[in-house]
Amino acid sequence: MSLARPSSSLLRPVLGFRQFHTSRVAAVNASSQVRNAVVAADETGGFKYVPGGPILKGTVNDATTFPAPSKSHGSYHWAFERALSAALIPIMGGAAVSTGSAYPILDGILGVSLIIHSHIGFDSCVQDYIHERKFHYLGPLAKWALRAGTGLAVWGVYEFNTNDIGLTELTKRVWTA
Repeated sequence: MSLARPSSSLLRPVLGFRQFHTSRVAAVNASSQVRNAVVAADETGGFKYVPGGPILKGTVNDATTFPAPSKSHGSYHWAFERALSAALIPIMGGAAVSTGSAYPILDGILGVSLIIHSHIGFDSCVQDYIHERKFHYLGPLAKWALRAGTGLAVWGVYEFNTNDIGLTELTKRVWTA
């Protein structure tokens, strides 16, 4: 049995390279580590090795672009959502016990705040689950469907407040039912 160095034909299947260069093996001595080795294009079938795997352009692998700074988003947006949610409790209570000429004002406040609250909640769902980077056609379609639904809700609440009993009277009747 020989303890001689194995030939390059034996190392080729072990290392998994398409071509094995003996000059590269000669350059690496026993004391050095292979941790900083660079894989050449001819060793990977003509493809350039990219650490961490391939990055495909135009897919969900792309880096997220940062939105432009805006006071209507971020912490102000979060604070507005929470303040609106907290304000709905006394508005609903006030609508349940109101009497007299406060109906049109409460109807307007209640209608606008409920629609904005609902739109923000559904918009968060669309952004989280139907994002346009993953769903190229369905994402924008869902956004526009939400906008159209919000517009129809505004029109419906306006019609209900002006031509029917209004949200304040509806709340009062539901509260005492």
